[in-house]
Amino acid sequence: MIEVSGIRIPLSALDGSDERELAACRRALARKLHVRESDIELLERRRRSIDARKRGDVQLTFTLRAELAPGARVRADKGVKLVDERPFTFPAPVAHTGSRPVVVGAGCAGLFCALSLARAGLEPLLVERGDDAARRAEAVRRHNETGELDVESNIQFGVGGAGTFSDGKLQTGTRSPAHRLILETFVAAGAQRQILWDAKPHVGSDVLPRVVTDIVRQIEEAGGEVRTRCRMSDLDVTGGRVHSVTLATTGDDGVEREERVSASCVVLACGHSARDVFELLRDRGVALERKTFAMGVRIEHLQADIDRALYGPAAGHPALGAAPYGLSCHLPSSRSAFSFCMCPGGYVVSAASERGGVCTNGMSLSDRAGTNANAGLLANVFPEDLPGDDALAGVELQRACERAAFAAGGGAYVAPAQLVGDFLQGVPSSAGGRVRPTYPRGVSWGDVATCLPPYVAGTLRDAIPVLGRRLRGFDAADAVLTGVETRSSSPVRVTRGDDGQSVSVRGLWPVGEGAGYAGGIMSAATDGILAAQKIVGSL
Repeated sequence: MIEVSGIRIPLSALDGSDERELAACRRALARKLHVRESDIELLERRRRSIDARKRGDVQLTFTLRAELAPGARVRADKGVKLVDERPFTFPAPVAHTGSRPVVVGAGCAGLFCALSLARAGLEPLLVERGDDAARRAEAVRRHNETGELDVESNIQFGVGGAGTFSDGKLQTGTRSPAHRLILETFVAAGAQRQILWDAKPHVGSDVLPRVVTDIVRQIEEAGGEVRTRCRMSDLDVTGGRVHSVTLATTGDDGVEREERVSASCVVLACGHSARDVFELLRDRGVALERKTFAMGVRIEHLQADIDRALYGPAAGHPALGAAPYGLSCHLPSSRSAFSFCMCPGGYVVSAASERGGVCTNGMSLSDRAGTNANAGLLANVFPEDLPGDDALAGVELQRACERAAFAAGGGAYVAPAQLVGDFLQGVPSSAGGRVRPTYPRGVSWGDVATCLPPYVAGTLRDAIPVLGRRLRGFDAADAVLTGVETRSSSPVRVTRGDDGQSVSVRGLWPVGEGAGYAGGIMSAATDGILAAQKIVGSL
């Protein structure tokens, strides 16, 4: 099979349909190779990106793979190569007679680790403190409409983890041969096929619930067991080794029942919001360390303004969709600010998991058709910014900011909000403007800076004008800031060695975002698969 990169197609050849795009790719590839279109027997898109460096000439750029008819004569050209890849696969089945692995947490790290272990024949037990996707979606809806918060099943907790309600962005800055396998698994579970070739793929929070539900089905069909409303309440560590876990399961009657399960292999994939788990680990002598994390606010603009700023006259073309952005800057203060989890055509969501604390995040549906664009606008918090030597000091700072935001919003999980123009001048806002906040519990206008550490608020205030010079309109006075965003990453790392196990407890395998080793759906899923490979290899 040959692979050809750098295939450029103008928007004039496209209408937004997959059929028109594929036909344009075939024509362009035939011209590139100097063959007839009929000579292309198989055509596969491997990468699709938008080149908007010239706003007056926005084009799509493709990497294509093709098989040609026997006898077709290709003129060698730049960007053409032969490929013969061996696909990355799940671990092969192995013989195992010991206790089954227990995987704690059904976010992407836990799901893909459990799926890998199940495919290897180890019959893992995957436990998730929250609900299955359907019940979880109902809990989120109820919270949005009434303010009632289920602390065990919400935007943070439940099958699929926090990523289920944050657009399902699959773009990653990491490289791994596992990425293709992960994308193919998502597609097999019901995600859109275009995630296989989009440079910035996303699934959408309306599609992800059924995708993760199907992955649960795959785990069970491969011999694994999945329990929801089941949390790890204790961990038996004796002699520097895991011996068992205590699981607390809440039945339909609302009664919690505990069970001790023997386990010499426990995969810790609890996510970055399982603060009680971090406390349990600390109390059981598991090695923890502080790590850099980030906090800030959500910033909202009209999506049409972002589209025009990035695509110019091409804004609104059906082949482009809602424009995403990614911004960062390093300031003279030696601090940095950056956008995070940018949601084109999306919504700011209530991501609280503790009573009395407001926490925000962003979400888009698969069509990204909302009126607003939103992104986290964050500044780093370094370990040296925190007092004392407690490994969980970052957790306490997050909690303090969330409680301050709850108080500033007036309770009932209403969020504090402020116009960018007022934030830059250091004055509270009394009303909104052209950009209407999308946070579902409503906002209370005021001063979001009062809910953040001064060094975070100051960094954001210094950064917004700089970022406005990089993306026109980013610093618009009527853009909306909604606070606070505190859960972009874990403030804690569960320290592990080169073998993947905790440096202090044998048999404990920390993986994913909560353990401090991933930063999104793809990197978390990859970490889960690689952990499973190491577990299988250790048997």
